Amino acid sequence: ETTGLGGSAVAGHASDQIANMVPVKDRIIKVTFNADVHASLQWNFRPQQTEIYVVPGETALAFYKAKNPTDKPVIGISTYNVVPFEAGQYFNKIQCFCFEEQRLNPQEEVDMPVFFYIDPEFAEDPRMVNVDLITLSYTFFEAKEGYKLPVPGYNGSQQLSPASNL
Repeated sequence: ETTGLGGSAVAGHASDQIANMVPVKDRIIKVTFNADVHASLQWNFRPQQTEIYVVPGETALAFYKAKNPTDKPVIGISTYNVVPFEAGQYFNKIQCFCFEEQRLNPQEEVDMPVFFYIDPEFAEDPRMVNVDLITLSYTFFEAKEGYKLPVPGYNGSQQLSPASNL
């Protein structure tokens, strides 16, 4: 049986893996959190914690806070990245607000959880031997009708509709 990227088989695999994970207690990793907002979006967006310490194979929960300070409803959507890039393959989000439209009413403020773990195989990878700091960075954009966000790892160019060339 093969599983593709995205899709229910992968999600199921992640939860099976959590139940059987063995934490690597002697490998402590500092995870820091970053928040950016694209110039077109007037939200206040920030991590609720600057850093947490985790060990591979242990789940962790972090929160971001977003507020719409304007007087009209706004829909935002976020992308994320992990630095260093090579550590991204071991950074698994179980629950996340990324790539889903978030509608905030005027003056509304919400907490946005990120439930994640670092794969225990991180500790076996010789390329990760000197990595003890990982940064999780989110950027929120205003969601516009018909606009598709670039998917991480895909270098396709943004397709413009004929109407946008006017």
